[in-house]
This record gives sequence, C-alpha cells and structure tokens, in this order.
Amino acid sequence: MPASVNEDIPPPLKADWELDFYSRPILESDGKKRWELLITTSEDPSRSKFFRWEKRCPAEEVNSVWLSSALKEALKEAQNQGWDIPIKLRCWRSSMRTMVKRAAEEIGLEVISSRRTYALVEWLAERERDLYPLEEGYMQGPLAPPPTPILNQPLPLPEVARGDAWSLASLPIGLLREAKDWPMEFSGLLQVKTYSDDSLPVPGLRLFSKQRALALAGWIGGLEPVRLTIEGNQLILEAGQDDRWLVTDLSKATAKEAHQSLINAKEQVGGLQFIAVQTTPEEQSFKGFWMLRDLS
Repeated sequence: MPASVNEDIPPPLKADWELDFYSRPILESDGKKRWELLITTSEDPSRSKFFRWEKRCPAEEVNSVWLSSALKEALKEAQNQGWDIPIKLRCWRSSMRTMVKRAAEEIGLEVISSRRTYALVEWLAERERDLYPLEEGYMQGPLAPPPTPILNQPLPLPEVARGDAWSLASLPIGLLREAKDWPMEFSGLLQVKTYSDDSLPVPGLRLFSKQRALALAGWIGGLEPVRLTIEGNQLILEAGQDDRWLVTDLSKATAKEAHQSLINAKEQVGGLQFIAVQTTPEEQSFKGFWMLRDLS
C-alpha cells in the first residue's frame, strides 16, 4: 500500500515560549524610546533548533491590542517553521504582567509569571552587548538602574513538598550533559555548555520520598524553580516571579560550605544548579529533575 502523504510530514515541535515586551535604550527619530517584542523558545537539550521572533512597536501603540495582534503573527510564523502552539508563555517583567496576560488570553495562550526565562535573558544580554550600541539613537552611558526588588519573606515549604529526607549534593558538569537521556517523569533541562574540565561540580538539592515522590515532583515543577541561595543559615529556593521558599535550616558549617559551592558554580559553570526528586538515594531514575541557573 502506498504511504500516506501525511506520513511524510513530521509532527510539529513543542516548546514553551519566553516573552519580553519592553522599551530599549534607543531613541527613535520622534524622540520616543523604542519598544520591542521579543519571543524565544525555552532551552531544551533534546532539540537541535529554536524559534526566535521580534517586532518593534510604536511607542503610542503600546497596549494589549497591539500585543495580541503581534502574538498572532508570531504564532503564524512559528507554525510556518514547524512549531506547535506554545505549551506555556513565560513572562518575567512584573510591570508588564497584566498587559501580557490580557493579550495572551485573547488568543487562548497560558501565561506563567516566571523568572525561569534563561534563554530570553541570554538573548537580551547579546542584544544589549552586540546590537543596540550599533543602532542610531543608542543612549550611551549608564541607564537608570531598575528599582531594587523587595525580597519577600521566605515561606516554609508545605508538607507536600518536604519529602522524607533531603541532601545537598553535586554532579560533574560532564554528567549533566547526558541528562536528556535519563529516565525522569517531570523535568526542566537546560543546555549545558562544554567546559575544558568535565569534572567541575554543579551544586544541587536532592529530595527523597518513598510514597509521594511523584506528587512532590509535580509540585516542585509547578513552582517554576529559579535558583537556590543561602541566606544566613537558611537554604532558600527562589521560584516563579518573586516566590521564596525556605527549604531547611542548616548548621553554620554546612551553610558556609553550601554558600561557597554556589559561588564557585557562578564563577566556574555559569551559575548552573539542580534539584532532583527520587524515591530513595539509591534509585537510578528520577521522579523530577530540574536544572537551574543563578543569573543574579
């Protein structure tokens, strides 16, 4: 029997999107700041391609109507390139959250308020370093710094997210490059760069639960985990847009050692971290595994 025509068409690629709709350090000819919409797919080591899309917005048209129309354009272009509708649309600027949500809801897209926008932050850094300074109207000199965010008081992790036990750990950077092939139920993996020393340690947190590991992993994934930090003698998980969760209190010596490990990771492996959820320390599979990146 001859093959169906549809059998030759590959299934559409699935990915989350990360979005930034904001002004840039460039004055247009009318004396107003340039506004841009930037969209990129999230990092995923299992994919060899990514989707990026950009569109300038006239300053007098910065509203949800323009943004909704632009999102429709982006969806159409993504479809032309073989992409499916995004699973999630992550927005990290709190000042634009309401407008983005209103525009996205108009076309049925789910918006997640999250700082887990590593691909977008890297793209923005590239543009601010290599593109904007070459543009006419570039505003040279230091820009007014963004307002210092008010850190929320960390809340204790709820019982469902505590598990039976936990441990601080580290994995060699070379091993993490193979993570896309590991058995896991929930995950959030990132591209791992190549370093001259594959043994460089990546610090992380392991959580264990014999009976509720899968539920624990689902809950952690829903938090949109961003980075681990040490404050005083406390281990803090930052997540979402401004959420902060107290994982545990540490001894003074353990807190000092963990703090140094996180500093070393920022200097040596780009701030890479991880969180793993397993049933037991001996288990070879993961109910959940997330790579994090400290970009502070």
